[in-house]
Amino acid sequence: MKNIFIMLTVLMSCVSMRDSNYQTTDYVPNEETAIKIAEAIWLPIYGESIYEKKPFRAILINSKVWEVKGTLNFDQVGGVPIIEIQKENCKIIKITHTK
Repeated sequence: MKNIFIMLTVLMSCVSMRDSNYQTTDYVPNEETAIKIAEAIWLPIYGESIYEKKPFRAILINSKVWEVKGTLNFDQVGGVPIIEIQKENCKIIKITHTK
């Protein structure tokens, strides 16, 4: 499972390095895709503990950037992972974890 996420991460990196003359949009077309990419990036950084912060929620900001966040339940202590992903080219803008 971990290898699949690492391969997805590498694939997304390759896609973001595409030829600049090739014009396409929406590599991250929907909430489901944004969440899958977020999980693939978070897992090697934060480990399996990210799954304790489900459900993950994705919000499209200004029709350009997906912001994906974990959820902190009222009985949990700590923070949640957050990532910002450009919709057009899958570029990772920000990765953080609140405390």
